[in-house]
Amino acid sequence: MKLPDEAPAALGHEFIALSTDVTVAILTILTAGWRRAKAYRDVNTQAGEVPVTERLRDGMRQALKLDGYPWAKMLLVLPGTEARSREALVPDGRTDIPLVWLEIFLRHGEHDPHAIVECKRIAGSDTSLCREYVIEGIDRFRSGKYGFNHAVGFMVGYLLCGTDAEAVAGINGYLNRQGRTDEELRSSGSAAATWASRHGRASSSAISLHHMFFELATVM
Repeated sequence: MKLPDEAPAALGHEFIALSTDVTVAILTILTAGWRRAKAYRDVNTQAGEVPVTERLRDGMRQALKLDGYPWAKMLLVLPGTEARSREALVPDGRTDIPLVWLEIFLRHGEHDPHAIVECKRIAGSDTSLCREYVIEGIDRFRSGKYGFNHAVGFMVGYLLCGTDAEAVAGINGYLNRQGRTDEELRSSGSAAATWASRHGRASSSAISLHHMFFELATVM
C-alpha cells in the first residue's frame, strides 16, 4: 500500500494527495459498509440523511473489523466532526464521515482527517436535491470548507428513486446551467468508483471527487 504523494505543506497542514491504492481502499470500504447498512429496515427512502449515514459509518467499521482487508488497521472511520475552512478561526462546517489513514499520521503527524466523505440524499428528477448536492456537497470541497489541504474527496448519494445515471444527469444538468460543464461527473471506468469529477479552487490546487450512489429501500 502506497503512502500519499509528497507535496508542500498548506498553512501548517501537510497537503494530502492520496495514492490510488488508498483511494481504492476507501471506495472499497464504503461499498462494504453499505452492504451492511442497507440490511437495516430503518435505512429507507423515508429516513433522514443523518441516521442513514450513521448506519453507513457503523457498517464501514464492521467491515474493517470482520472482512479481512490487509489494510484494515490502517484506516480509522471517525464520527462526524467540526471542520474549519482554510482561514477560519472557528469551525464553520461539519463533516459527515471523516477518515484517518494511520500511515499518513505516522509520516506527517497530520491530526486532521486525511479524507472526507460527504453524504447527500439525491434523485435525478428532483432539481432541488440536485442543486443541494452541488451547493452543499461539491462546493464545500471546492471552496475549501472541507479538505482544503486534500487533493481527493468523496461523496455518497442516497438514491431516493431512479438510478445512479439519472442522478448524475440531474447533477450535471445543474452544473451545466451554471456554466460549469468542466466540473461534470463522468464515469470513472473503475470497478470501485462509479463517477468522478474535478473542481478548481482559488486557494489551492484542484480537488478530485469520487462519487458513489447507493439505493435506498422503498417504504410500501
